[in-house]
This record gives sequence, C-alpha cells and structure tokens, in this order.
Amino acid sequence: MSLTDPVADFLARIRNAIRARHQKLDVPASKLKTEIARILKEEGYISNYKTQEEDGKPVLRVYLKYGGAEPAIRDLARISRPGCRVYIGRDEIKRVQGGLGISIMTTPKGVMTGRQARREGVGGEVLCEVW
Repeated sequence: MSLTDPVADFLARIRNAIRARHQKLDVPASKLKTEIARILKEEGYISNYKTQEEDGKPVLRVYLKYGGAEPAIRDLARISRPGCRVYIGRDEIKRVQGGLGISIMTTPKGVMTGRQARREGVGGEVLCEVW
C-alpha cells in the first residue's frame, strides 16, 4: 500500500494511540519518521522508540509517555503537506503555544526543532507542531 503522506499517517497514529490510551504503537519505519521520534524523545514527549524487523520489513515502535492521567502530547498538527509545502527562513521561525510546544523542521543541517534551527541560523520546511 502506498501512502501519499507518511508523516501525516505517523502523526495520526500517534494521536489515535494517545486517545485510546495505548502504551505503544507500531508504524512502518523510515528515516524521517525515526528522526521525528528521536526529537520527540529528546524533548520528553515520548518515553522511547526503537526500530526492528517484522516479517522482513522495518517497523518503528514508539512507547508513549503519560504523566498520571494526562498524556505528554496534547496534540499534533501537520503543517507542511505534499500539496502545499511550507518553507520558512531563519527569521520567520515562531514559538509554538508561547514556548510550550515545539515545531519539527527539516533543514540543510538535518531534522531539528524550531528552537535548534533558530540557534543554528537555518530555515527549512516545517513538518509539524507538537504541544
């Protein structure tokens, strides 16, 4: 099965798993999804992730994080879509939810948060926002 937007599918699966109170979820792995999971772990939104092989195909297993009854991720929003890419310069990077959330960007220096991109002085494509 071919997906037109695998990142949006990944974010929707995370959103659905949180609403269903699952502890973990499995998604087909890719380098971009693994980098997004790495950033979510570094920022404290998920507890862990790992890639493994199942039936000869790479699978990304994401372990969700909850603080008591509340999930660490309140919501996710896909910003740049295949039909409408959103690119911003280093001076246009905005704070998400007044600094309470993060934006995840692809830049010439790799996948990073908006805060890191501002510090590095690079712009790029805004993939999503998490808060």
